[in-house]
Amino acid sequence: MLLPLILGIILGAIAVIFALQNITVVTVTFFTWQIEGSLSLILMLTVFIGILIALLIVLPESIRNYFRYKNLKKENGELEELLRKQKELTVFAKNIPSTPEIIAGIEGGAIIDPNTL
Repeated sequence: MLLPLILGIILGAIAVIFALQNITVVTVTFFTWQIEGSLSLILMLTVFIGILIALLIVLPESIRNYFRYKNLKKENGELEELLRKQKELTVFAKNIPSTPEIIAGIEGGAIIDPNTL
């Protein structure tokens, strides 16, 4: 809990030191745009823009993976329930002759103890 705070303070201090050591005014030209500012400000701005572009590229795939994960988790739950029912049917088939009522109860989700029958 304290580690992110300490790490943030250290990174902030490094950014301030970087900004104070690189105060030279530079002109950046991109097509018809011209930007003048301190070297540190221009560098930090370009890094921020790079991070933003990377996030915009990664975000759609992350959202798609999230929904895929949710669907797979739901399908896994359904398959686990189906497996549980199949195991119960197998146990009953070995111990007790299955009747349509028992099979219907198991398929309906009822858990029946074979020792009580």
